[in-house]
Amino acid sequence: MPKVDVYDIEGKKVKTIELKEEIFGIKPNEAVVHRVLVNYLANQRQGTQSTKTRSEVSGGGRKPWRQKGTGRARQGSIRAPHWVGGGVALGPKPRSYNYTINKKEKQLAIKSVLSSKLAEKELIVVENLPLKEIKTKEMVRVLNNLKVEGKAVVLLPQKDEIVQKSARNIEGVKALQVETINVYDLLKHKNLVVTEDTVKKLEEVYA
Repeated sequence: MPKVDVYDIEGKKVKTIELKEEIFGIKPNEAVVHRVLVNYLANQRQGTQSTKTRSEVSGGGRKPWRQKGTGRARQGSIRAPHWVGGGVALGPKPRSYNYTINKKEKQLAIKSVLSSKLAEKELIVVENLPLKEIKTKEMVRVLNNLKVEGKAVVLLPQKDEIVQKSARNIEGVKALQVETINVYDLLKHKNLVVTEDTVKKLEEVYA
């Protein structure tokens, strides 16, 4: 079973705990991670882009000139796609990019990323985060004590307003709950900071 050191908020090693092999010790499945990531990004798209067709632009209710005898090419409307100010042919219309993906694939992707974080020593386990008040400075101090460099996700077992609000103004740091975890945020942020309770919750949810 994989093992990981646990630190307190001062950055001192407290103990070592064992992690479940099936969550933190699997061989990462890159293909599934990619599929789930693409699905997440597609579902974030609003799909509100829109262009007007020739039936939607104003004007063009009559022929610009008679059919024959002018020497010019025949035209039916000044709102045809080849006219300046005309409608757009085959342009984008509002649509949904959403599609669903297998639940087991989503779970495998999360487990693959968690295992990868542990293997690359980007998983930092802290005993707990006992912040007494909402204070960004205190959260920065804790992260510095834990030697967190670069972007980081602070993963919590349940909602904790003090920690979440203390972390929200720190550039490159995002506080999430186990229920809202997603592959995109885990891959976007180099480090993953979890509490002991978070580890237990992850092992309950993904076992």
